[in-house]
Amino acid sequence: MPVIPPEPSPCPPRPHRVVVLALDGLLPFELGIPHRIFGRPRDERGRPLYEVLTCSVRPPGPVRTDADFTVHVPHGPEALATADTVIVPACYELGPVFERGELTDELADALGRIPPTARIASICTGVYVLAAAGRLDGRRATTHWADAERLQRLFPKVDVDPDVLFVDDGDILTSAGVAAGIDLCLHMVRRDHGAAVANDVARRTVVPPHRDGGQAQYIQRPVPDPQQASTSGARAWALGRLHEPIQLRDMAERESMSVRTFTRRFREETGVSPGQWLTRQRVERARYLLETTELTVDQVARDAGFGTAQSMRAHLQAALGVTPTAYRRTFRAGAERASDARTDTEGALDARADGERGGRRGRSRPERPLCEAVRRPAPLRALPQT
Repeated sequence: MPVIPPEPSPCPPRPHRVVVLALDGLLPFELGIPHRIFGRPRDERGRPLYEVLTCSVRPPGPVRTDADFTVHVPHGPEALATADTVIVPACYELGPVFERGELTDELADALGRIPPTARIASICTGVYVLAAAGRLDGRRATTHWADAERLQRLFPKVDVDPDVLFVDDGDILTSAGVAAGIDLCLHMVRRDHGAAVANDVARRTVVPPHRDGGQAQYIQRPVPDPQQASTSGARAWALGRLHEPIQLRDMAERESMSVRTFTRRFREETGVSPGQWLTRQRVERARYLLETTELTVDQVARDAGFGTAQSMRAHLQAALGVTPTAYRRTFRAGAERASDARTDTEGALDARADGERGGRRGRSRPERPLCEAVRRPAPLRALPQT
């Protein structure tokens, strides 16, 4: 009897390749951010979800930093041709890019190798490279608040937003300075694999999965006055009670402030109002529960503090552009549903809600794909979740 050889095991999918472009004068901190954030995520079998490579515009060799050491970069510009995502960190030796908005020949050649399907991101002043290449014309972008005015003058076709921590414009993403690069990279992990994976990376990196507000809080108040009362205690108190009704006066009383003083101090510290902050925390809580539990939409709505499924559906639609069922389907494609009947019921409710919205407009409107909805929020201001 012939022996039938076993079928070969299917090859595991290649990890998403992130290529970091190291330019002379780079800031070592920014260079390390993509390696730290994208080097942590794993799938259910412990396999890395990303592969991170570092390349130069020249053949492999040393690249100067703004510190008293150089780094050896193991790859040349040809690595960019293999990238799924390209990240350009900040550097202080951009020369004609920073002075006149013009690419050098070797930089133009390197950028020309990037596949048209690749996602491109910049950290801090790395945005000048993308702008000089014409990739930001007609798009919204950000950079360190101290460079925002110059960026706008040099590249008038770019819509520069100096207030946000990062901007996600689909295939092009830009961040503010220094630590905002962490916010941006965590956002990309969240966009690719959901809140649970990004939260795990944040915990291992000992940073919040989201940060409050935008850059405005760092311009005039880089260090809070220790003599002034903070609203941090009220925020911590509220995070432990998202499933309960929370009134503004309740949060103000926790800090022994009037509502007016508390609201002003809260906005100074976080960059957003207490109501906006609470809504974002509840949206993030709902996302986490949809990804990691088998709770029904009604149960998730109650646990996240929205009260009803209709209310949560409206808030997720406003924040992400999708319904709860569509979000769960995207980030739990391989997970078991509690029951087909429950999923069908939730889908019918979502369809009816979409139909009612379409009826009010005089016609039905198809739901946006999740990939488009998540990659074009406006405005993006990362907030914390604990």
